[in-house]
Amino acid sequence: MSDPVPNPVATTDDSHADDMPADDTRADDTPADDMIPAASPDASHTANPDAGPMARSAGAPLSGPIGTTLASLMSLPPAVWRETAALADDLGFDSLWTAETTGPEAFSSLAALGANHPRLSLGTGVLALQLRTPMLAAMGATTLATLNPGIDVMLGVGISSPVVVGRWHGAAYGKRPLAQVREYLTLVNECLSGEVVNFDGDYYSIKKSRLFLDAGGRRPQVVLGALNAKMLKLGGELADGVLLNYLPASAVPWCVEQVRRGEAEAGRAPGSCTIYAYVHVGVTHPEAAIVPGQRDLFSYIVVDSYAKAFARAGFEAEVDAVRAAHRAGDRAAALEAVSSEMIAAIDICGDAAHVAAAVQAYRDAGVDYPVIMPLPWSLDRSLNKMPLVEATLRAAIGA
Repeated sequence: MSDPVPNPVATTDDSHADDMPADDTRADDTPADDMIPAASPDASHTANPDAGPMARSAGAPLSGPIGTTLASLMSLPPAVWRETAALADDLGFDSLWTAETTGPEAFSSLAALGANHPRLSLGTGVLALQLRTPMLAAMGATTLATLNPGIDVMLGVGISSPVVVGRWHGAAYGKRPLAQVREYLTLVNECLSGEVVNFDGDYYSIKKSRLFLDAGGRRPQVVLGALNAKMLKLGGELADGVLLNYLPASAVPWCVEQVRRGEAEAGRAPGSCTIYAYVHVGVTHPEAAIVPGQRDLFSYIVVDSYAKAFARAGFEAEVDAVRAAHRAGDRAAALEAVSSEMIAAIDICGDAAHVAAAVQAYRDAGVDYPVIMPLPWSLDRSLNKMPLVEATLRAAIGA
């Protein structure tokens, strides 16, 4: 059985209209569900002797809001999703998120899971914005808010890729991603206002349209999946939050700086835009992350926008080597070029203390709201996944 890889966030850099984010595909265009093995923990392989600067005592509660996502578990049976939602609720997580490509549909999945766990806030992380009009996205998010009074709903959207949008869904991708995202955010915010909307833009045009749903004053929050400077600044200008993904904690301060610049240029107060981040962690032996981590990160490095972000984060050598091997058609060499240091910084595996410290490192770097992406990887791929997921979530929240 091959292990599932984290189902990525559908974002791309505004300067690369033809980028192909790996939440949609790996380099050979096979769906992400086929990408990496997931497995549960082997109790004999949970210690991380090299925890280093992130070492801290397990069980110490972490401060601030925290969520978890099903994105890395969506190729697994629905029972795993249900168990993970129940576990998140029991452990005191604040929110449950999901991703979307060509597998489970986001709003219906969250509605079903949220019905049994009405305390959990719900988030999409993220939806390809070309596949729903701004009004339809506002309808979906507000429906969740109406069905689950008292919670927050995070409407996460992103520009996605030509593969997902065009090849897999048959929709138009668009030639100016930044302009389309700006227009989408502007219009979806107007739709969520509940007022009559008249809008005539380059991508969307509606007349005398109004959202006939009342979320009881708890308007869904619009969150932009963003990676590079222009999208991050746009999020700071127009969104309630930005969602980071596939970045080491060391790269977070630069991202926060871009968001704050966007806020300032829009005349918003600093901190108006919440910094969310998918934090990829697993309570398992670090060696269990080597093969799936190589495959996971390779599938992102071949995407221009992610390559740019990885290079900026200090992995330029890995980016150059992976892409050179990929261009030469040598997949094995490309995988080998993903260093253990890069895996350890982004797909973080170790004992409970190491995982807890990793989550805190993202907070310390400027993340307001970490969203845990449990990595179901193990040296024994035949084991049940849930014990690993449970150990990871417990460590992440300090339970």
